[in-house]
Amino acid sequence: MNRRKIIALLGGAAAAWPLAARAQQPAMPVIGFLNSASPGPFVRLADAFRQGLREGGYVEGRNVTIEYRWADGQFARLPELATELVHRKVSLIVATGGTVSARAAKEATATIPILFIAGPNPIGDGLVTSINRPGGNATGVALYTSELLPKRLELLGELLPRAVTIALLVNPSDAAYELETKGVEDAMRVTGQQMVLLGASAEGDFEPALVSAVRQRADALLVSANPFFTGQRVQLVALAARLAVPAGYPWREYADAGGLMSYGPSIAGAYHLIGRYAGRILNGERPADLSVQGPTKYELVINLKTAKALGLTVPPTLLARADEVIE
Repeated sequence: MNRRKIIALLGGAAAAWPLAARAQQPAMPVIGFLNSASPGPFVRLADAFRQGLREGGYVEGRNVTIEYRWADGQFARLPELATELVHRKVSLIVATGGTVSARAAKEATATIPILFIAGPNPIGDGLVTSINRPGGNATGVALYTSELLPKRLELLGELLPRAVTIALLVNPSDAAYELETKGVEDAMRVTGQQMVLLGASAEGDFEPALVSAVRQRADALLVSANPFFTGQRVQLVALAARLAVPAGYPWREYADAGGLMSYGPSIAGAYHLIGRYAGRILNGERPADLSVQGPTKYELVINLKTAKALGLTVPPTLLARADEVIE
């Protein structure tokens, strides 16, 4: 074989080698991100998830793709959106925005790994069989927010010692609705207070509900940790301010938006944690071996500016216990 033919053969092989190498490289993994609310109010929380993911070695657009599906508060859309992600053949599904999202993902697949941020009872909700050893294709973070409603009632009582009638805003379509209502009723039997129960499951329900609270002479308002409410927190806080209703909220994001007071676990911390879990799963670990995590930090945040606008004086003892005071 002459020199020209040898060079031609080698050149052709050299051109083919990179193509073969590229063909053997694994495809970029795809994460399905499912949420029951709208993207705007969840920007900070989605950023916390991506930060946790980066700590696990994965950067969106560089070595991982994220497919987002938002239900915009229409919970009935979640099963369809979860099925879309399954058909997309994602590497895992991150189900956020409450237990309702986690259930939709769990019903859509028994094989694709699922990471959830859900309510206080993931075993009772059928998401896992054990907290320490979940045993199936799902794990994540269980936020014990419903059980904290009596604590928020207590904190409101410190701020408003003469409050007798307390309105409770819940979402009747939420699985935690009965648990939350019963918890507050039991607490009020001890304090001697009365409850005004308010329901809202659509954006147009908020104003009639809060107006009803005012008409029934509610002294204060407790807001459920429902993910739909979280997505509408700016509207809720503005309504409470306009109607001069002192309110206690579940997440610091409400206080950041102008809400009077919030007490609950760090929801941003939960998103950060499942971001880290996502990295571990992409690196080969199984959800069955990753224990369901609980809250690691609880935050009491008081918006002093809002308190002053409502004509309230926050007791020094309450201010001293606050993790943050917004002035």
